[in-house]
Amino acid sequence: MPELPEVETVRRGLNQLTLNQNITGGDVLLNRTIAYPFSVDEFIHKIQGSAIMTWHRRGKYLLSELSPGAGYLGVHLRMTGQLLWLHRDEALHKHTRVRIFFGDQQELRFVDQRTFGQMWWVPPGVAVESVMTGLAKLAADPFSPEFTVEYLAAKLQNRRRPIKTALLDQSVVAGLGNIYADEALFKCGVLPETLCTDLQLEQIQQLRQVIIEVLETSIAAGGTTFSNFLNVKGINGNYGGVAWVYNRTGEPCRVCSNVIQRIKLGGRSSHFCPQCQR
Repeated sequence: MPELPEVETVRRGLNQLTLNQNITGGDVLLNRTIAYPFSVDEFIHKIQGSAIMTWHRRGKYLLSELSPGAGYLGVHLRMTGQLLWLHRDEALHKHTRVRIFFGDQQELRFVDQRTFGQMWWVPPGVAVESVMTGLAKLAADPFSPEFTVEYLAAKLQNRRRPIKTALLDQSVVAGLGNIYADEALFKCGVLPETLCTDLQLEQIQQLRQVIIEVLETSIAAGGTTFSNFLNVKGINGNYGGVAWVYNRTGEPCRVCSNVIQRIKLGGRSSHFCPQCQR
């Protein structure tokens, strides 16, 4: 699933390629991709004629401001979604779900193999959270001023659950997922099954810092591609080649040469070094 760095990579690409361009039409190939409005014809009608002013990211959600008075366009990539900026003559991928047309025969194409991705049109004057209801449940973004040591300590210190499981909870940290939770825990030397209540304030302080550092490093590398992720130009992310522990089971630790191990926590794989993380 695309996590914060992958979604941020897409956001930056969209802001480079799609701004101030009028939407001339579109085509919905899989109706259930459109979460709101419930009519796909209305979805296309409401965005047609508007222009994209800018793209924002909230956690793993993308939100585009449409030209004044036209509302918002929201997207969640879920597990396998891709937003691709293509010429309209490009052959359709069999998993294409939505096409949004622009001038000069360009289009923004939403491709989604697993079909869990969603798109929304939010009417003007309506609270975005009332339509894209998942936004209301999001915690602070790691790059926001609210993501302080005090904030993270308050979220963790009364939870008797493994720290890895807590970090995947979007009501604790918005945008963090399996890849970067593993990477951050390695960087601060904490085992994934460590209970939140056992963490010292100094460890929480370090954890906050390395979460930000790991995310920044991945964004600079264009995100991680292990299966489906592509940026808007169809290019893979490069962070996977320098990952500390994620997806490196059985390989030597880049720091101590011990073998990277993997366990299951809450149904998700967790990768760690038994020497560097204690």
